[in-house]
This record gives sequence, C-alpha cells and structure tokens, in this order.
Amino acid sequence: MSTQIEKATRFRALHDGPGAFVIPNPWDAGSARILAALGFQALATSSGASAGVLGKRDGKVTRDEALAHAHAIVAATDLPVSADLEKGFGDEPSDAAETIRLAAEAGLVGGSIEDATGNRDRPLYDVGHATERVAAAAQAARALAFPFTLTARAENFLRGNPDLDDTIRRLQAYEKAGADVLFAPGLPDLAAVRTVCAALSKPFNFMVGIKGKSFTVAELEAAGVRRISLATSLYRAAMRGLLDAAREVNDGGTFGYLDHALSTPELSGFMRE
Repeated sequence: MSTQIEKATRFRALHDGPGAFVIPNPWDAGSARILAALGFQALATSSGASAGVLGKRDGKVTRDEALAHAHAIVAATDLPVSADLEKGFGDEPSDAAETIRLAAEAGLVGGSIEDATGNRDRPLYDVGHATERVAAAAQAARALAFPFTLTARAENFLRGNPDLDDTIRRLQAYEKAGADVLFAPGLPDLAAVRTVCAALSKPFNFMVGIKGKSFTVAELEAAGVRRISLATSLYRAAMRGLLDAAREVNDGGTFGYLDHALSTPELSGFMRE
C-alpha cells in the first residue's frame, strides 16, 4: 500500500493536467473497489451518499460519522481519497481547521470546505467570514506533513443565489486565502464554466450530477476544468436499480431484474479475498 505522502503527491499531480480527470464518488468500500478496478485514479466521498448509507438526509451526518465513512473508503483501495467535508461541521474558522486535521488522521489527502451555513434563513456565510474559514482550513492543511489538497466551494447556485459575479468574487477570495482547488456546484451552462475557469489561476472542479447541467468530459476540459466529480449521481443510479428491482418483485411478483444483475463471481472479482 502507498503511504499517505505518496497518495497526496499523486493526487496533487493529477490537478496539474494537462487535461481533466474524473474523480468518482463511491459510497462504501465495495463501490470504491469497483471504481478502482475500472481504472479511476482517485476517489472522493459524497456527503449525500454517505448520509444515504446511514439512512439520513444530506447535511445530517456528524463529523465522526463522515470521517468514519471516509476512512472505510480510504482503507478499501490504494487510491488517494478526498472528502466532502460540508461546511467543516461548525461555523467558526477553528471548526474548519480542526476538521482538516481530523481528515488527515482518517487517511484522507484532500477535502472540501463550503460556504453554505445549513441555515435556511441565511443559507450562505458572508464572504468575509467564509474566507476566514477557508484561510483557517488552509493553514491547518499546510501544517500537515504531506500536501493536503484543500478545495473551497462557493454554493451560490445551490443555495438560492445564482449570481455568477458573486460566485467568482467568492472563489477568487478563497483562492487568495489558500485553497488549492475551487468548486462552484450547479453552474448553469458551459459559458458560465468557461467564465469561472478564466477568472481563476488554480484548478477548478466541476460537479456532474444535475440533469441539464452536466456536460461531457471533452466539453468540460475545453472550458478549462481540471477535475470532474460525480457527487451523488453514481449512488443515485445504484439506488434506482434497487428500487426498480424491488418494485418489480413487490408489485408484479417477477424477477426480470436478474437478467441484468451482476453475477456473484463477477461481483466477487472486485473484492478482497
């Protein structure tokens, strides 16, 4: 198995290009092993998928639960893993910093901090406080013995403030505060993606997973994207298969889903002895 330093170095190098790379989001050790076997070069957790595994809604997972989930994925393969750390599980800059420190202890080599508050009445932190939180997270990352890749997320387009100019201002502030990668989920079109990428000097992560707002790897690469994450989309696709199969059995008493299911030997081939 690679050391954490080796994984961190490999992960950082992926962001140097020349093209874009896809970082899929497994939801457990088994899905992580399948994705690794298919040839992906890094993995990321998804807050929505990790919540679903626990039977919870997105945003309701504790920091301990999120890090335990991430650790299971880290231990499943030899790939570098970055985590969706939501807002850092607290409002203060010190909370974000502590979350980064604990993420490193869990074996992660990257993680994201977002500017969404989790409060419906005030869904986004003001840019000053949000930047302080990114700066504290970046300081914690720099104190580690390996190059932890910090991603800063501007949540405008998912939190009722679809203002591209404000999104860019926030991302530029987070970039200056020390973020290594920038991320603005929910951008509406490729023109917006190009505008954001052109406004930044550090790598940009695009999130695939929203119908009508997900584009091909070639299109995103041409727009300037360096990293493409899949959020909860693989987990949701798997759950669609579960629902369809279970409904067929429950409603019709038939088992046609078996014609499309993986065989036990095929599935077992992805797993450890």
